[in-house]
Amino acid sequence: MSQQTFSLPYQHPFTPEKKYKKSVAYFSMEFAVDQALKIYSGGLGFLAGSHMRSVYALKQNLIGIGMLWKHGYYDQGRKKDGSMQPEFREKMYSFLTDTNIRFQIPVMGKDVWVAAYYLAPDVFQSAPLFLLTTDTDGNDEATRAISYSLYDSDVSYKVAQCMILGIGGARLLEELGYEPQVYHLNEAHAVSAIFHLFKKYKKVAEVKKRVVFTTHTPEEAGNEKHEIHFLENLGFFSGLDLETVRKISGTKDNIFNHSLAALSLSRKANGVSKLHGEVSRQMWKAYPKIAAIDHITNAQNKTYWVDKQLEQARVEKDLAKIAARKKELKAVLFKTVADQCGKIFNPEVLTIVWARRFAAYKRPDMLAWDLERFGKLMSNVNQPVQVIWAGKPYPKDEGAINTFNHLFYLSHLFPNVAVLTGYELALSKLLKDGSDVWLNTPVVTREASGTSGMTAAMNASLNLSTFDGWICEFAKDGDNSFLLPVAQGENINKQDCDALMEKLETTVIPTYYSDQAKWQKMVLNSMNDVNVAFNSDRMAREYYEKLY
Repeated sequence: MSQQTFSLPYQHPFTPEKKYKKSVAYFSMEFAVDQALKIYSGGLGFLAGSHMRSVYALKQNLIGIGMLWKHGYYDQGRKKDGSMQPEFREKMYSFLTDTNIRFQIPVMGKDVWVAAYYLAPDVFQSAPLFLLTTDTDGNDEATRAISYSLYDSDVSYKVAQCMILGIGGARLLEELGYEPQVYHLNEAHAVSAIFHLFKKYKKVAEVKKRVVFTTHTPEEAGNEKHEIHFLENLGFFSGLDLETVRKISGTKDNIFNHSLAALSLSRKANGVSKLHGEVSRQMWKAYPKIAAIDHITNAQNKTYWVDKQLEQARVEKDLAKIAARKKELKAVLFKTVADQCGKIFNPEVLTIVWARRFAAYKRPDMLAWDLERFGKLMSNVNQPVQVIWAGKPYPKDEGAINTFNHLFYLSHLFPNVAVLTGYELALSKLLKDGSDVWLNTPVVTREASGTSGMTAAMNASLNLSTFDGWICEFAKDGDNSFLLPVAQGENINKQDCDALMEKLETTVIPTYYSDQAKWQKMVLNSMNDVNVAFNSDRMAREYYEKLY
């Protein structure tokens, strides 16, 4: 770690634009600001990273508060037979500054030391970031391990991680002598900060005045809940008595719902797409005393993600130049395919990519559910297709890991199918650049927003998707993307799978090979339509206008 001097009280390093001068502390469990800083797992991190880059570009008065994960999420390696192996390795970052701030908070019945490191804005052109760790002198091995791995599988450790982010983040601001006007909780991980603030300000109104909340979870079951005495024993409520906790957090019984507490103690909240806003309002309507839930649709940072030559060609409306550059980018991606899989892909061939976090509701393997039709698709020599899968399952999610491995073993049967490991920012960028079709298959209403298709569209890839999340605000079937009809009634999996194969066989593949003029026009439409509305500068502005 670099030992640059760090002075207190902390001053925001750049002079904010007048309309963004309100001071904000943005709490997030993960940030993906650069490939080199491995403190993220997937979409939540990609989103927060893009947001922090737009804060920098727009000169907003916002600082990020996150965690310094010693092992990151995990490194995705391979076993002897090539199937997936989660690996946990220590990460070192010489570009972080040790603030020399150390303080203790009670966690799991021990006084745990927390250390804070600083990512200066000029390192990766992001908002200033403060990253907390318990891997510091004075802690035993058990408490050091709290900040080893993002989303620890042990429930006590996972809650302890949330406490370091929440209570630790609130305490850090006090140590910095920095009192933000707004505490923004990106998802409910840092909700323990609210009880620390209540202890400090003594009134719900004073807490609400300062707190806003973004929910990313479109279903009730996905919102984290724990037994209230279990949380109390860990120190989650900063010593408040349970009667007070229940009263201020909307908890009626002994089950504490983290999102409900965040909604009960915020002045404003938001979902992350128009559809998700509606779903969230519906989901929480039984609780009349919670914050009003608006929506601010997720977006990605164009400056970071877009290929400069593709963007130049888009501005010039030069379809031939877009197509030529796309083939160059495909060739770059295919070097990684050859390196990892020993397969030579052809830039002239239609290339379909499915890449994101592996989770059951995202249905990563839908393309191969009907093996007979998939086999026909992959063996068509007149209109050939190449398919690439990539993504990280949660390291303890056996179902998702099995799906990943099933696809890997299946890929042995086809020279034009590849399954890649190491899906992080760098590989994600290669895949967006090198895909013709970005495949997105979540169960409808299960994906709050989903953002991978945005950066694919920025880089001249067409979305082929179920009608969910951000896609509902972007996609026009046959004009800028390919849409599957919304499945109704029984067996939606079969309906969606049949619709996907039908769309590929009758529309997507024939258009690519028999009507390049239409394909290129759709690509340009897609690039233009994603350009402003789904660039995170718009999102970062809306957070100031609508939420802060």
